[in-house]
Amino acid sequence: MPEITRACILDPVRLTALLFLVFIVTPITEIVLFIVLGNKIGIGATIVIVFVTAILGAALVSRQGRGQMLRVRDGLTQGSFPGKELAHGAMILLAGALLLTPGFLTDTVGFLLLIRGVREVLRRWAIRRFGRNTFIVG
Repeated sequence: MPEITRACILDPVRLTALLFLVFIVTPITEIVLFIVLGNKIGIGATIVIVFVTAILGAALVSRQGRGQMLRVRDGLTQGSFPGKELAHGAMILLAGALLLTPGFLTDTVGFLLLIRGVREVLRRWAIRRFGRNTFIVG
């Protein structure tokens, strides 16, 4: 029988807190940001910014995604497992989802994930935090 540890018991609590943050706090924050920015620059300009960031984000994600897929293919062609490239590809995919979601907070995080250095810092953090065998990160 597996040993029950304190970390094992707290994992569902951490997951619940994360889900609360993602599904409750994030939309409320986005609504507040829409209201504040709408009052500062007007509703029309706010809507234009939302559309422009979605279009720009989709174009950037498409371009970076194609490049990342080529790197994955090159790794496979060379006979190595492209874990690092797959991790970056997954973060680019997440960036695309965030950039297509209306909101300034999600757009900010999405654009940050399009920066290779930010993705690499997150990948290395995930390896340290969760261990190399938890993720396919090379």
